[in-house]
Amino acid sequence: MILILLGAPGVGKGTQGVLISKEYGIPQISTGDILRKEVKEETELGKKAKQYMDKGELVPDDIIIDMMEKRIKEDDCKNGFILDGFPRTTTQAEAFDEMLKKNSLSLDKVLLIDVPEEEIVERLTGRRVCPNCGAVYHIKNNPPKQEGICDKCGSKLIQRDDDTEEVVRNRLEVYKKSTMPLVEYYEKQGKLVKIDGTGRIEEIFERIKKALG
Repeated sequence: MILILLGAPGVGKGTQGVLISKEYGIPQISTGDILRKEVKEETELGKKAKQYMDKGELVPDDIIIDMMEKRIKEDDCKNGFILDGFPRTTTQAEAFDEMLKKNSLSLDKVLLIDVPEEEIVERLTGRRVCPNCGAVYHIKNNPPKQEGICDKCGSKLIQRDDDTEEVVRNRLEVYKKSTMPLVEYYEKQGKLVKIDGTGRIEEIFERIKKALG
């Protein structure tokens, strides 16, 4: 089973990806993880990518696609995989389709996790993280026992710079511009399934399982 997870920042793609991965025994692949691994291991592709990353530029599509192709040939992908954070553009989607075809594979479904914008803003601006142990809280949905203090290690919780309202709204605008064409692309292929991303994590996961049949 080959799946793609789409959705704005803060809709819970990562969380659902982990659940799908466990349930169906397929790895969750994120471009960020692959990039970091290739750079750390100083592979040919990693060295190429690093030249762009060091300048703060986006790594070109062809390098990303080559990394992706290498990754999906690994043993843990033989029963399928879930992509999170890729493709980001229709150009990448087309290249990915070609790559799958070349490897006699095909994409099963694209799950679009859908959450109203105001709820996303509330979710992300309410997020607090522990700089020491990495624990994540939410002032409303998952508050620490003592306000502003981490339950696990007692450190003072912080709000990440990219979780302020102004930044969140800007990220959502960027997402809309870049991802809407992707949504249309997969809708045309008949592979897109919209998943209501509101409610409890378990409820959302049940909807996903139903969609995957």
